[in-house]
Amino acid sequence: MGEGIAAPAFREAAPRGLCTDCGVSRMENPKACGAACQFIKPDYPRLEAAVHGRARDPSRPDELHFGPFRQMLRASLKPPRPGAQWTGITTRLAEKLLEAGAVTAVLTMAPDPNDKWKPVPVLVTKPEAMAACRGMRMGYAPLLALLEPAAAAGHKRIAVIGIPCQVYALRAIEATLNLEALYVIGTPCSDNTTTEKFHRFLELLSDKPETITYLEFRADYHVELRFADGSKREIPFLQLPISQLPADFFPLTCRSCVDYTNVLADITVGYMGGQGEQWLLVRNARGEELLRLLGDEISTAAPGSAGKRASAVKGFLENTRRAAGGLPLRRMPNWLRPIIGWLMPRIGPRGLEFARARVEMKAVESVLHLERAEPAKMRNMIPDHVWALVAPYGIKKPDQPSTR
Repeated sequence: MGEGIAAPAFREAAPRGLCTDCGVSRMENPKACGAACQFIKPDYPRLEAAVHGRARDPSRPDELHFGPFRQMLRASLKPPRPGAQWTGITTRLAEKLLEAGAVTAVLTMAPDPNDKWKPVPVLVTKPEAMAACRGMRMGYAPLLALLEPAAAAGHKRIAVIGIPCQVYALRAIEATLNLEALYVIGTPCSDNTTTEKFHRFLELLSDKPETITYLEFRADYHVELRFADGSKREIPFLQLPISQLPADFFPLTCRSCVDYTNVLADITVGYMGGQGEQWLLVRNARGEELLRLLGDEISTAAPGSAGKRASAVKGFLENTRRAAGGLPLRRMPNWLRPIIGWLMPRIGPRGLEFARARVEMKAVESVLHLERAEPAKMRNMIPDHVWALVAPYGIKKPDQPSTR
């Protein structure tokens, strides 16, 4: 794949039920999944305390929603890096770690040579090779299976760029890895699908899907598309062809994920609370070290917040409840969609309130879909902080009376 970037071969994945193929089942000891998997019996308070020195504190503003953090910022690289999904903060952090010699390898994703949307786990050892990893991929890829080839190559100081289910498993097995240094750069995630199904989504968005080079869900209630000829298109969320997707487009794993904001990363780099910029959650001393690496390359400001989330979350709750029960969704009339699409960026939740709304929606979705599909797993899979997030909407633990 070029100098300074390698894509090792892996074992076959061990068969699992709820699984996003983080890579642990492809390692020498696939039974480690039992203790490492986010979808079996996650223990966020224990791992938050191990990684950040303390668990989330619900009395601190926004920690119930977003997990422990020391700083929360809007941020942009100046100038934005070519080919970046936003401005390139995630990639630049990894480049700086390699340039400084803080790590000798970065475990991350690059595009498959035959499909730019398909993620391939790669081991990057040269800063200039990180440019090939810019941008969003859609699909599942066994990132943590890279830990063994990295160790075999003698890498003791590594960085990992991962999504929440990968980072949870990484933290669960971290003590067994015999590393001298580990930097974890996390990106938020809630809804993933297979690369093949994602191509179907692209076909619904354009009559020339092969020309789409960029897709991003933005916090202003639009999806942005960019095309090979340099043109752009913005689609309001309400105009997306979601109803035309198959029922299993998003698997149960993603519909029951309880960690949208990647709370076990040293630093989370996302967009939800950024109001057009990137959104950083600096979670611990190592995260502060990462932010300092960027120096004056990064512009930061306090995140803003506007609007009210309650009605949006309640509407989502009702539609999710109907969908989880097999009932038809209450669909908005087509004539009303452009009006609401125009209004939402102006009066709907924005900035941190948008991020809070999305986290609460994910919490609602997790509870309702597990209640329908895997009720026996609810007690172990749903942490206390998720029950606290859904309680204002009348959803209680199974052993508590419901106000529904």
